[in-house]
Amino acid sequence: METKQVYLRELKIFETLNNSQIEQFSSASGLKIATRNDVITYGVGGLHKIFILLKGKIKIVALDSDGNTQTKEIIHHGDFFGYLDLVEQDDLNEQAIVVSDSVIIVSFLQRDFENLIRLYPEIALRYTKYIGKKMGNLKIRYEKLIFSNARSRLLQFFMDWAAQEGKVEGNTITLENYLTQNDIAQIINTSRPTTVALMRELGENGIVYYSRRKIIIENIKNALHPMAS
Repeated sequence: METKQVYLRELKIFETLNNSQIEQFSSASGLKIATRNDVITYGVGGLHKIFILLKGKIKIVALDSDGNTQTKEIIHHGDFFGYLDLVEQDDLNEQAIVVSDSVIIVSFLQRDFENLIRLYPEIALRYTKYIGKKMGNLKIRYEKLIFSNARSRLLQFFMDWAAQEGKVEGNTITLENYLTQNDIAQIINTSRPTTVALMRELGENGIVYYSRRKIIIENIKNALHPMAS
């Protein structure tokens, strides 16, 4: 089995497909390897693309008319990004930037992916559930931005990140850091100076230590306690 087919086989959305069906998706897709800071564009006009991240990490950034960027979210293994709505739409003002040493991505033309999942209702249902869950998570995140203060949002961001990628040893969680302070500030919708000040406070209180390479969370209970107060 070719490498691309092996990667597709490992994705939960495709786990019920047999080899010939996997080959259909493989034949309609492209495989790309990119390295840190590479920019992945989504295609324009009739060439809109859907991507699945197979390895590594990517940040999604929004672009304004002046070319300024705003970090929106982090994409992990198995996540979809790009033109996820299977309807005709205007070009998206966003792009993906590689934040790990390297990534492996599979891509489909939006129209090809739509045509394929029409052939397999179970895949279409799984994709619909994935999008529904993604929208639900965005709603929860939006509500947190409205109802939580900056300190709580920062702590929750670290705890969510730790739950997904953290290495736990006793009461300590260690994260490989691939985000700048500005990235984190944008994700939690807080100014960079406020975020830097909060990180300094958390470090002084022995809760979260931030460096360019690692983030260390000491004593999970102490980290969570301030959010409840």
